[in-house]
Amino acid sequence: MPSTEPPSVPPANVLPKVAAVKDADGEQLRSVHLPGITLTVRSRRPAREGLPPALYVHGLGGSSQNWSALMPLLDGVVHSEAVDLPGFGESPPPDDGDYSITGHARAVLRYLDASGRGPVHLFGNSLGGAVVTRVAAARPDLVRTLTLVSPALPEIRVQRSAVPTGLLALPGMVSLFSRLTQEWTAEQRVRGITALCYGDPGRVSEEGFRNAVEEMERRLQLPYFWDAMARSARGIVNAYTLGGQHALWRQAERVLAPTLLVYGGRDQLVGYRMAQRAARAFRDSRLLTLPDAGHVAMMEYPETVATAFRELLADTADSADTVDTVDTGKSASGESTDGAADSEPANQTTGG
Repeated sequence: MPSTEPPSVPPANVLPKVAAVKDADGEQLRSVHLPGITLTVRSRRPAREGLPPALYVHGLGGSSQNWSALMPLLDGVVHSEAVDLPGFGESPPPDDGDYSITGHARAVLRYLDASGRGPVHLFGNSLGGAVVTRVAAARPDLVRTLTLVSPALPEIRVQRSAVPTGLLALPGMVSLFSRLTQEWTAEQRVRGITALCYGDPGRVSEEGFRNAVEEMERRLQLPYFWDAMARSARGIVNAYTLGGQHALWRQAERVLAPTLLVYGGRDQLVGYRMAQRAARAFRDSRLLTLPDAGHVAMMEYPETVATAFRELLADTADSADTVDTVDTGKSASGESTDGAADSEPANQTTGG
């Protein structure tokens, strides 16, 4: 029987050359080589020396560009870097093909440990929200605060509009979808994504739309594009089924860092109703709900999200530094967290 898995991709060192990713004014891109992965990091020059570091992690199908509207608004309070997860943006696939939540979390941890930038203000959207939740639970010593924009945490009743994204996880579905949509232009694809992710697609500027179309054209030339999408989607689905200490909601309860939760009322991928559950799960949390926002509030309403983050910093400025009081080998429940992001059951680590 022929395999229904996405075709294998060549090693990163023989991947075809495609157009470079754009960087916004004030941004710089660099490649960071780590064991088993190469990450592209988008950074901004800090407004002054000594600002605390921040790291931003994008969602499924996104890239570090998803944070380009928010980062300059925080130039005066943090030193911002955003990472392209393995297989997304300009980061090539991971050597081991691991696109699970744990695999992505391991990539973030490797970068933080190698860079020595921790503890950081950690941001995550959607898939990235699940990834940084796992990071914060496993390594509280690396996280000053946590900001989650529509985090992909398990839902019992998934919204109907989110089902097609979940279907990407099924074996053979990517091949079927790519055949059905082979005549779609990059512009048509971007319009569909915008309609799905934005509460009001009209908030996308003409320049922003053109840039998104160019980026889509670039991604479609990458031989691993659909493989990364399918395996990462499968990683989300697998993470939703995990129980015990690896369950994402259980890990949310172990997060020590002050947490800002941002949910959009028009989010078609993460249920707005999950906001209150998240507020109860994260022990030191504050909740920002934006009734008109969709799945990417940091792109639709960057000023509002920036203001909420600044308020989070002000609220925690007079309290003792959380990191100084944490035993870096223990979680809030007293369980050992050394290598916790590497301890997901073996049958769940590769997303297939």
